[in-house]
Amino acid sequence: MSDTRRAIVLAVGGGIAAYKSAFLCSRLVQSGYEVRVALTRSALNFVGVSTFSALSGQSVATEVFQPDKHPLGAHIELAKGCDLMIVAPATANLLSRFALGQADDLVSTLYLQLTSPVLLAPAMSDSMWNKPAVQRNVACLREDGCQFVGPSTGWLSCRASGDGRMSEPNEILEAAEALVNR
Repeated sequence: MSDTRRAIVLAVGGGIAAYKSAFLCSRLVQSGYEVRVALTRSALNFVGVSTFSALSGQSVATEVFQPDKHPLGAHIELAKGCDLMIVAPATANLLSRFALGQADDLVSTLYLQLTSPVLLAPAMSDSMWNKPAVQRNVACLREDGCQFVGPSTGWLSCRASGDGRMSEPNEILEAAEALVNR
């Protein structure tokens, strides 16, 4: 691995759109990025560690303290030299925790540890996305400097069409490259 490779932390939240994050991980690696993956406990209901480990070529973090993999704490080690954090899917739960500054799991603790730009790719139902509380959190995160890609309008896993569909992996990759190359 060359020292000139850009490092991206891909944090995967717990939603059905997590399957798209596997494709995103692959596209990032193919584009020459070092991809470090962190999965929330909820994400493990939709995708597996072995998928992201195989796609990224790296061990995958799921807990803050994994002494065998990350002696200093995964949030510290994943953040070192990170050029960008992508959260995809960024669930309503993660957006809330980030906006409030909570640090009660790996991904929320990692968010607070990082000094790099953060790109959020929201994914949730139309009613959740349009809830005033979610929109307040989005406004707060924008004010804090987070960048957003999507969500788009389309078919949702709740068997309805509406706002809240996670952007496609190639669109997220484009937004990520624009941020990394600033």
